[in-house]
Amino acid sequence: MSEIRNLLIEIGTEELPPKALLNLSEAFMAAISNGLQQKSLNYNTVRPFTTPRRLAVMIEGLSTKQADQQIERKGPAIAAAFDKEGNPTKAALGFARSCGIEVSNLAQKDNRLVYSNIQVGKSTVSLIPNIIETALAALPIPKRMRWGNSPFEFVRPVHWVVILFGSELIEAEIMGLKSGYETRGHRFHHPEPIKLNEANDYAEILEKHGHVIADFNNRREHIEALTKQAASYIGGTAVIDDNLLNEVTGLVEWPTAITGSFDKQFLEIPSEALIASMQGHQKYFPVVNQAGELLPNFIAISNINSKQPKIVQAGNERVIRPRLSDAAFFWKQDRTTPLINRLEQLKTVIFQHKLGSLYDKSKRVAQLCGNITKQLGATELQGIRAGQLAKCDLVTDMVGEFPELQGIMGQYYAQWDKETDNVAIALREQYMPRFAGDELPTTILGQALAIADKLDTLIGIFGIGQVPTGDKDPFGLRRAALSILRIMIECKLPLDLQQLLIEAQIAYPDKVLAKDSKVFTKVFDFMLERLRNYYQEQDIPLDSIDAILVCRPTSPLDFDNRIQAIKTFRDLPEMASLASANKRIHNILKKADQSFPDEPNPTYFKNKAERNLYDAMESVNEAIAPLLKIGDYQIALQHLASLREVIDTFFDDVMVMDENPIVRDNRLAFLQKIRQIFLQVADISKLQA
Repeated sequence: MSEIRNLLIEIGTEELPPKALLNLSEAFMAAISNGLQQKSLNYNTVRPFTTPRRLAVMIEGLSTKQADQQIERKGPAIAAAFDKEGNPTKAALGFARSCGIEVSNLAQKDNRLVYSNIQVGKSTVSLIPNIIETALAALPIPKRMRWGNSPFEFVRPVHWVVILFGSELIEAEIMGLKSGYETRGHRFHHPEPIKLNEANDYAEILEKHGHVIADFNNRREHIEALTKQAASYIGGTAVIDDNLLNEVTGLVEWPTAITGSFDKQFLEIPSEALIASMQGHQKYFPVVNQAGELLPNFIAISNINSKQPKIVQAGNERVIRPRLSDAAFFWKQDRTTPLINRLEQLKTVIFQHKLGSLYDKSKRVAQLCGNITKQLGATELQGIRAGQLAKCDLVTDMVGEFPELQGIMGQYYAQWDKETDNVAIALREQYMPRFAGDELPTTILGQALAIADKLDTLIGIFGIGQVPTGDKDPFGLRRAALSILRIMIECKLPLDLQQLLIEAQIAYPDKVLAKDSKVFTKVFDFMLERLRNYYQEQDIPLDSIDAILVCRPTSPLDFDNRIQAIKTFRDLPEMASLASANKRIHNILKKADQSFPDEPNPTYFKNKAERNLYDAMESVNEAIAPLLKIGDYQIALQHLASLREVIDTFFDDVMVMDENPIVRDNRLAFLQKIRQIFLQVADISKLQA
């Protein structure tokens, strides 16, 4: 009977890339898990461990062998397996030979020869080395390296391997190294090997004796707590960015917090620039006061518990000064040239080699932004100005050093140049939302600029055939499309998306967008698909979304109004009957192979139910006309719901496909009229009761 033990696998390396560490650890854990499952090795849980110098996993409750398997192979039918004298045929002999036994030892089941056997499971010890090698080969490493005279390749040189199954060493050769009992502690605090006698002792021994916190999440939480505590000691709050926290966690094995300071004069520089310098260059955590204002302090995380922390502090303060001095120089130098004077420089910056320069893009965006701004009731000239300045900060020294400050520095420089507040704010807001769930632009000018910029990109990239495929979207077009939709819907902007796409396409020279005159249609269809995803994430039923997609509303805000109306309509008692009637109408019209008039003629009505429905329909049509103009689809659907009874009576009393072709065609025209009335809101036939 199989036992269970814990298995430790540790690959010891030179310092691994900190930004990739967490991804490598998760990939290694997943690959080991998949390998165990493929080999039918049962286990309870897998726990990852990773530090700058190791990738490790602990598999808890792992079986010591595969489960035995009942093997059954079906052979030829009995009639084909033996001749009239009862002698085995070639078919029977061949089957027996393939099974490695005599025909006489084969069983018979369901009139066929059958081979049955128990396949004894292999030991876990024999399978693990291959699982590890396969997992290491599958890791997402863009560029592998060799070291010494070794023929092996990995992300960094490998120095030791531990494969401990309970207290048993699984002997294997991985990356040219034989597995052993010895791990390594902290490079400085405990450089000597540490012997492991039992897999379960791994994390505890490393932390207690080796000065290594092996669990990434535990180390991350410890760093976060140290940073917050250090900031609170000086009366501030640490600014902790998740990505930076992960990176710092990937840099240290035994974290210690160091509080440092810098000259207050640097606070004259925009805080975003100081924060970018501290986070990007030095991997420091900035500190702010209760009002969110930057303090002249930082928290550094050291990998050494120094006996002379003041010296470590002084060292960190010394290295940050030239970095902040660079930021101060950029800030001073950039302001000597107004943003508008940098517009010409954009001629040398390529937007996309087939689509021209950022100067070309700025001209197109300015034109479109001015138009959108005007539609939204703001000053057109302000929209044009924002579009002209939108990309000018990209050629400043500060943004050249810190690309993540694009737009942010644009606002600061625009304010310095005495541009209007609306224009300055729009330069920052043009990139919103920067990521999923991010806040949206709050100003009309910012909303207009963000939309114009993204529409121009969508039209241009689609126009040169670089449409997103599968998981490939190098220009972030899906994100851009969703951002536009979010701004139009959530900021309640009554804009015609299709018309704006047409205008964006017209702004491009014909030679740029090849020969495709319908690029805007492709982009519009693409964005309608993004709308589907947008509402599905809000748990809107797919049939509700599809019911509106049929109508292809050109305004995203109008689309949203219809969605909200359908949500209410689904709660009405008339919904099921009307949806069913619309399905019936749709199917009848689909099957009708003859042409019929656009409008029904009341003089051909033969049944009272026809006249009643016609009169009710005309009344409802008149009532909803003004509602449709203002987008009040919820009340419009309530009026349409009042048609349920007369529609039901119509189908009970009237034979649509009458023998008289004139009557039949008139009734088909009648049904078409009913369907068109509902389609002014949505295709109700798509709704599931």
